[in-house]
Amino acid sequence: MTLLKKTKDKRVNIDFNKEFIKLFNQKLKEEDIAFLDKSLKELHPADSADIIENLTLENRSKLIELEGFNIDPEIFVELNESVQAEIFLLLSTDSIASLLKKLESDNALKILENLDKQKKETVLNKLPPKDRFILEEGLSYPEDTAARIMQREFTAIPSNWLVGQTIDYLRESKDLPEDFLEIFIVDSDFKPIGTVPSSKVLRASRDSKMSSIMSETQVLIPVNMDKEEVGHTFENYNLNSAGVVNKNNKLVGMITSDDILTVVKEEAEEDVLRLAGVGDEEITDSVLKKTKRRFNWLLLNLFTALLATWVISIFGATIEQMVALAFLMPIVASMGGNAGMQTLAVTIRALATKELSSDNFGKIISKEFVIGILNGIIFAVITGLIVQLWFKDMNLSILISISMILNMIVAGLFGILVPISLKKFKIDPAIASSVFVTTITDVIGFLSFLGLGALLFF
Repeated sequence: MTLLKKTKDKRVNIDFNKEFIKLFNQKLKEEDIAFLDKSLKELHPADSADIIENLTLENRSKLIELEGFNIDPEIFVELNESVQAEIFLLLSTDSIASLLKKLESDNALKILENLDKQKKETVLNKLPPKDRFILEEGLSYPEDTAARIMQREFTAIPSNWLVGQTIDYLRESKDLPEDFLEIFIVDSDFKPIGTVPSSKVLRASRDSKMSSIMSETQVLIPVNMDKEEVGHTFENYNLNSAGVVNKNNKLVGMITSDDILTVVKEEAEEDVLRLAGVGDEEITDSVLKKTKRRFNWLLLNLFTALLATWVISIFGATIEQMVALAFLMPIVASMGGNAGMQTLAVTIRALATKELSSDNFGKIISKEFVIGILNGIIFAVITGLIVQLWFKDMNLSILISISMILNMIVAGLFGILVPISLKKFKIDPAIASSVFVTTITDVIGFLSFLGLGALLFF
């Protein structure tokens, strides 16, 4: 595959305001190909992608038609997946295959995996055997592994080479990546034994052996490592790049920091969507697909709401005799729910970043307990005063104050216990934690408030 730079030297800082987009659309309508070419080529690929994303689907279709899909592949890589999916529908399999041949293997693989099965097979058959083998081999690994984000293009040399040999090889070889920070040193079995920064090669004597200037301490990534774990590894060791090895410990690829930035961004977006119960939903998904994705989550919420309602029904007679309880119930439940979600968000982040472990678990639980007590006392005082001024009833003020303290403590504890328990059962805590925490705080809030109300007033 032709190896492309991931960034360009030229970058135009431009605010894509309505006037600029309007001008671009006007030139598109006039079929001013010279202007379109100049705009897209002179800008950074990310800026050009922003322009294309701001076009209507009709105008994007026209742009593809006018350009004959000669748009720089680097621009295509910068487009968000929903726009890429729209463009795929406009392109022939020959055009897609031509695009993939111009990309680095990791970018080509990312685009290929978004095609449907039939189109994917057709495109693969149109690629040269070497490129097809690389991509098929990449697709054979699970989706969330290091093998799916690594690039197969890297620089590796034998340990017995001299610096001079290495420099000559780097200058003359056409099969190397255009950009690389490290040179991997491998033994006769192609197992990595060290790395040398490219800058160190330039400063060393030509007669020096590469093995004498290499760093033996290196972090290697197994092909089957989860890509989220790869991100943690890069963060822990402050890596710019890392070699990827197969089960035989042979070097098969390389992962760079820009790939990890993408992974971190995707994982963060995924967690946010899962907390909201919409999973991996895309903006381009059909109405039926979106409805189906959201149904199970909403159904689970319905059952948990019925559980909270059932708890309220137990105290129906109490509520009938003192209507003020019905007015104040939502205060206790909503405060507990919000406090629980705060703790839940912090806990899920701590689990994702590996900050929460068995060593500090007890300390974290104790801290959340104290936070629950302090917040409970503060808001118990505030709410109690408001209720006293409103209803002129000391017992009612005491009731809501005690309930507030109990529910805030429960919210803090279960905000951390629920996601940890789900993780132990191999369930993604971001998927189901919120509904369980909300249900627990609602139920405990209603039980404490109405239960204590029954004792104090009846």
